[in-house]
Amino acid sequence: MKNKIEEIRKQKGITQEDFAKTLGVSRQTISSLETGRYNPSIFLAFKIAKCFDMTIEEIFIFDEEDIK
Repeated sequence: MKNKIEEIRKQKGITQEDFAKTLGVSRQTISSLETGRYNPSIFLAFKIAKCFDMTIEEIFIFDEEDIK
């Protein structure tokens, strides 16, 4: 699943390390999310959206191909 996490994080001037601490995950998790190697749990997706003051749909790009 594609996402805009890196783009939004950089626009807000937040480092991967600081974002990871805010979310209670490792910096490696943030890196994996940003590169699309890891899909977050629904709980983590909501935490990310809340942290950015956005909706999940504004951050994560759903593609029908993702569910096939």
